[in-house]
Amino acid sequence: MTSVRAAAAADLDAILAVHRAAFGRDTEADLVRDLVAAGRDTISLVATDETDAVIGHVLFSPVTIKEGDDGKALGLAPVAVLPEHQRLGVGHALIEEGIGACFVRDARAIFVLGSPAYYAQFGFSKASAHDLFDVYDGGNAFQVLALTVDGLAGYRGCVRYAPEFPAGS
Repeated sequence: MTSVRAAAAADLDAILAVHRAAFGRDTEADLVRDLVAAGRDTISLVATDETDAVIGHVLFSPVTIKEGDDGKALGLAPVAVLPEHQRLGVGHALIEEGIGACFVRDARAIFVLGSPAYYAQFGFSKASAHDLFDVYDGGNAFQVLALTVDGLAGYRGCVRYAPEFPAGS
């Protein structure tokens, strides 16, 4: 049975291994390491199996917004699950728990750059409908989830992820 908990410092090597295995490269693992080192891992959750081995990870870090930025918006990225545990609901559980943790932390909104079909199930919608865009030209893949009724009030313009993320165009 999978459980989700807050990541601990002792989990970092296992978290990095999950990202390397899930993506088949070092890019996302390096990003996680850099975000943790910079103290920008606002919310970091791991999924564990019955032996308490880390099988998945999700990270939420601060974003900045050109207009209305109040430090209460977060970016969801990256999220990864070991290949042998994919398509079993582990990623879904991580994202769902992460959204709840963001709400408890008093965040107003969460941004993600990913599959609209996948993230719609969590309530994300295209950010461009709210005059919000990203530096990666994500188009409809750049999405937002308001965590309160007025969660997007005053937010407009370019949304930038933490400086540890690759630079946009």
